[in-house]
Amino acid sequence: RSMASKIEKKLNVQQAFAELEAITAWFEKEEIDLEEGLAKFERGLELARKLKARLGEVENRVSAIKAKFGDLMDAEPASEEPFN
Repeated sequence: RSMASKIEKKLNVQQAFAELEAITAWFEKEEIDLEEGLAKFERGLELARKLKARLGEVENRVSAIKAKFGDLMDAEPASEEPFN
């Protein structure tokens, strides 16, 4: 993958969170339209599902990286004594 696609994916996550926050704020208004509320609720669930899936992808990638470099992560810290 190119760096641009990684950045785009990150921006999409940020945009999805922002949209989800806006939907939540909309529901906190005094009077809401039922039909619009149903549409926003459905969109919110869709965003939450996509964000959960993306989080799963990130967690899998972190696990793969840890497995790949696990021996480095488990290594004893280097002694601070100077070499003689």
